[in-house]
Amino acid sequence: MRKNLSWRKGLALGAVATLVVGVTAACGSSGGSDTAQKSLGKNDTLTITTFGDFGYGDLIKKWNADPDRPFKVHETQIAEWDTWKQTLTSDLQAGTGLTDIVAIEGDAMPQFLADGASDQFVDLSDSSLDNRWVDYKAKAGQTTDGKQIGYPTDAGPEAVCYRADLFKKAGLPTDRAQVAKLFDTWDDYFKTGQEFVKKVPGTKWYDSSGSIAQAMLNQAKYPFQTKDQKVDVDNPDLKQVYDTVAKYADTLSTKAVQWSDDWQANFTDNGFATMPCPGWMFANIKSSAPKVKGWDIADAFPGGGGNWGGSFLAVPTQSKHQDEAKQFANWLTDQAQEVGAFEKAGAYPANIAAEEQLSKSAKPDPYFNNAPTAQILANRAKAVEPDLPFKGDKYSDILGLFQTAIQRVDEGKSPESSWKTFVQAVSQLS
Repeated sequence: MRKNLSWRKGLALGAVATLVVGVTAACGSSGGSDTAQKSLGKNDTLTITTFGDFGYGDLIKKWNADPDRPFKVHETQIAEWDTWKQTLTSDLQAGTGLTDIVAIEGDAMPQFLADGASDQFVDLSDSSLDNRWVDYKAKAGQTTDGKQIGYPTDAGPEAVCYRADLFKKAGLPTDRAQVAKLFDTWDDYFKTGQEFVKKVPGTKWYDSSGSIAQAMLNQAKYPFQTKDQKVDVDNPDLKQVYDTVAKYADTLSTKAVQWSDDWQANFTDNGFATMPCPGWMFANIKSSAPKVKGWDIADAFPGGGGNWGGSFLAVPTQSKHQDEAKQFANWLTDQAQEVGAFEKAGAYPANIAAEEQLSKSAKPDPYFNNAPTAQILANRAKAVEPDLPFKGDKYSDILGLFQTAIQRVDEGKSPESSWKTFVQAVSQLS
């Protein structure tokens, strides 16, 4: 899968966050100029580790097949971000073991940008790359003093994917332009869902309480921390998300944990009718339900817009081939390669030129009823408010705890009890 939320291991990742911040002290002078650099020749190999499917397989084959390329590239693909994050942080602490380029998930990036942790990555700043990426993604890979730790690979503007065949069964519109009108606000979305489940017993409205919680969080200003990084989960925006998702859990949600076997099974047994849909989700839908007919995508998102996901390529200072690593990360995030990654895996470009190219494309996607998916996501990108949500250094870890609280409600715990447990767990984060 392209992107795996870190909430399933929220408590464990709290310890990982501490580990990341303590990396510099543990490693001493293991990186930077103290790492002996070695030039790569045509028969030598640069290494890169990604998680899920970044859509790089064919691109790397293309690079390796070109006799004019100065070196070869080998990609290691880890199935899930959770697994890769554990390895990434432990190898940073050890000062050895990492590949030349590493992928970092967007929600976790603030932890790696923190003082100390950022010292373990090469500054990739390059004035020739100014204005290559959408501003909010470029800044999300920078430290407060302007050090560019990561090159943005993709962004995650959200639309809504829906089962047109199930909508027809419920007597709802199926044309995507008409369907879009049903998703103007969250109130509209939930109201339509209540109508749907009455008409189609046995099928829920959305795939997971967790995915809806994530989608709503993406529109909150300061869900977990204030602008000065102070933890604050006692705020009305966060409580509204929690209360809303808990309210509709019994009637509208499958209650399946996202990415679980039950979640995947719901794709093929008419388990649900809609889901929040950034571009990288396309690959998950297609792989989970390759023979299901009826999926479509609406050019709309409740409440306006939202961005879910988007990763980065970084170069650890322990790499012995930093110049070549920077060169290849540059190439992968250039226009043609980001367009190629979208066409292969749905990773919507953070590269401005690539985004503009796709926005002019009306290429239909046969799986999604020939929807012009690139144009739809380009429209959704325009609706994204760049500063939402604020992601502090503990965003990823608190998100994990929050999603676990939602999961407890799905499992039958009272919302009040689960909220108290969440607040207590957050207070214990270091």
